[in-house]
Amino acid sequence: MIGPDAGAWRDRSVTFGTHIAFASVLYLGGATQFALLPGYDPLSEFRMDIPNSGVETMRGTPFFNRWNLIIAAGLGVVLSTLSISCAPPKPIRIGFVGGLSGRVADLGIAGRNGAQLAIELRNQAGGVAGRPVELIIRDDEQKPEVAERMTRELIAQGVVAIVGPMTSAMALRMAPVANDAKIIIMSPTVTTNDLTDQDDYFFRLTSATRAIAAKSALYQRNVQHLQRVAVVYDLGNKAYTESWLGDFRTAFTQNSGEMVKVLSFESGSDTLFLPIARDLLADPIDGVVIIANSVDAALLCQQIRKLDSRLPIAVSEWGATERLVELGGQAVEGVTAAQLFDRNNTAPSYQAFHQSYRDRFGQIPGFGGTAAFDAANVVLDALAKQSPGQDLKQTVLAMRRFAGVQNPVIFNEFGDAKRETLITTVRGGQFIVVE
Repeated sequence: MIGPDAGAWRDRSVTFGTHIAFASVLYLGGATQFALLPGYDPLSEFRMDIPNSGVETMRGTPFFNRWNLIIAAGLGVVLSTLSISCAPPKPIRIGFVGGLSGRVADLGIAGRNGAQLAIELRNQAGGVAGRPVELIIRDDEQKPEVAERMTRELIAQGVVAIVGPMTSAMALRMAPVANDAKIIIMSPTVTTNDLTDQDDYFFRLTSATRAIAAKSALYQRNVQHLQRVAVVYDLGNKAYTESWLGDFRTAFTQNSGEMVKVLSFESGSDTLFLPIARDLLADPIDGVVIIANSVDAALLCQQIRKLDSRLPIAVSEWGATERLVELGGQAVEGVTAAQLFDRNNTAPSYQAFHQSYRDRFGQIPGFGGTAAFDAANVVLDALAKQSPGQDLKQTVLAMRRFAGVQNPVIFNEFGDAKRETLITTVRGGQFIVVE
């Protein structure tokens, strides 16, 4: 056998041979002692006459029983060694936490799929240091208290890292638990400023909202030439939406833009979006900015289009998933959105991932699936390089640079990565990069 496991199998063969030889020496050594005695018949101890038969058979003696026990003990050691050495290696456990249920589960499901694909491909290639990797999946239900409970549950089950969460509100509840346990959280998509530049166990593959929202604001002001905008945001994930709103406001107003109106709402199946749309358009404005998930953003676009078919609409990256286009239909044509990746990227690594994802799940990955695939691979690559006794956090920070399917992932000293922010527009039901 050639490869990383060859040494292990060589050692197992030596151990097996050693035990066999040891048992044989014990048996033969004992028999030799008696064979060397003058006139000793080695079989005399075992012969037994059957009366009136003229037949001799073997009989049990203390000598025979003693060597039976020795041989049995030797074989027991051999079988025990074989059982231990041939047992499959214990899997490495990695957790995943994301919103997998409810009306806005698209981001969490894509994240789960991306992480799952990364681990399946790694296992097909031999795992990590010859050990298989197991993904333990938990649904945070988009409830912070559930996210915290799932984090504790995963830690109790012995995970070495957690991929996720997918939203900022969940991350704020999970991070303190992970810090206490010294288990890293590798988030594919969390962007809140509240976790920026902290020496903790929270890592993320995306830029903070100040970079993403600022680029969106500059595009709306300088390219779209919007001067007066109304903004609406979701309170259900305000760790993200309020960060994004604040950063957008700063960049937009510093460039002579004006935020005429700011509205908020609680996301839910009973939310009425037509009254919100009417309120947004009540004053003269040049455009609307929506900071919400894909479902709510699509429904808002539909109601706004009923009132004004040509008003420019911008959506934050949280809402810019495939679900936005599926639900929004014609109402989201022309909508601009900040993005963290290019769906039409031609890099061979992305094309291979894209095809594998489609083959495995029957759909395209989107930014959530792509980011989670990269996040899981960061964890797997770090585990492969981790030295005995080294904290996984220190391994990641020592490596700093990891391969991504589109662009490399580069962490700073606090575990925050920076990704290029792209501006896209929906054309023909697809996100097309325009800047």
